[in-house]
Amino acid sequence: MSLRQFEYALAVAEEGSVTAAAELLHVAQPSVSQQIRGLERELGVELFARTPSGLVPTVVGRAFLREAEAAVSAARRARATARAGAEELVGELVVAVQMGFGTRQLPGALGALRRRFPRLEVTVFEEPSSAELDRLARRGALDLSLMAACERTPADAHCLGHEEFVVVLGAEHPQLAADRVELRELEGEPWMRFDRDSALDGVLLDVLLDVLRNNDLTPATAARVSQTATAVRWAAHGLGVTLVPASTVPPGYEHLVRPVFPVVSRPVIAVVRHGAGPAETALLELLRQETWSESAFLSPVS
Repeated sequence: MSLRQFEYALAVAEEGSVTAAAELLHVAQPSVSQQIRGLERELGVELFARTPSGLVPTVVGRAFLREAEAAVSAARRARATARAGAEELVGELVVAVQMGFGTRQLPGALGALRRRFPRLEVTVFEEPSSAELDRLARRGALDLSLMAACERTPADAHCLGHEEFVVVLGAEHPQLAADRVELRELEGEPWMRFDRDSALDGVLLDVLLDVLRNNDLTPATAARVSQTATAVRWAAHGLGVTLVPASTVPPGYEHLVRPVFPVVSRPVIAVVRHGAGPAETALLELLRQETWSESAFLSPVS
C-alpha cells in the first residue's frame, strides 16, 4: 500500500466516481482505476460498492478510509515540517472546532497566522458532535481542535477560557425588559434546539432539565436546526427562545440577547496533536491572546 493509493481512495470517496476523482487529482482516469483495483486486491476486500448513483464506500471501506485520512494527514505534516525554514512554513494545517465555539476568536487568530506564514494552507471545519471531535483528535487526524471537553493528557490540552451561553428572545418578548434572565422564568417557552448529536443541544438539554427538575413539564421543542445563526434568527422572529454561546450571536441581534442566571458556561479547550510543529504552536499562542469573555458586548441597549 502507498500514500498515493490512500489519496486516490479518499478522492473517489469524496467525488463518488473515478472520473471525478481523476479530474480532482489531475491524473488520467485509468491510473485511478488501476490504483483502486490494486488496493482492493492487496487488502482482499471491496472498498467501494458500485451503485447507479456512483461509487459508495462499503462498511469495510469506510473504516479503511478513516485510517487512510489519518495517514495522509500525517504525511502532509511530515512534508511541511521537513520543508519549514527559519522564516517560511508551507503545508497544510487541519483545524476542527466544536460547533459554536470560538466563532469570534478563531478568525482573528487565523488571520494573524496567515500573515505570519503566508504559504501555509489552513483547513477549518466545524463538528457538531463533541465525541466525534475527541475521537478525531485522539486518532491524530487533527492538528488543532477547539472543544469543551476531551480525554487528552494535560500536556496536549490547553484551557483558553470559557464560552458563556446567552438566551435569545423574540422582539416582543417581555423578558427583554430585564438585564439578566432567570432561567426559571422560561419554563413554559418553546425552544429552538439543535441536532440531537450536537454538543450544543446537550448543553441546552442539561439546562432545560435543570430548570424543570421540580415539575412535570416536558420542554417544548419549536424546531431543531443545525447552525447557531439559524437558531438566533428564528428565535428573533418569535418562533421560540434559544440558548447559544455568546460569541456566535450574529451582528444586529445583540439587542435580543440577555445573559442568564444561573450562569451557563463551558470551558474552551485547545487540543494540539502530539509533537506539535511551529504552525500549531503559533496558532495556540494566537488563540491565547484572544478575549474569551464576550459578556461586555452583550450589555443591553438602553
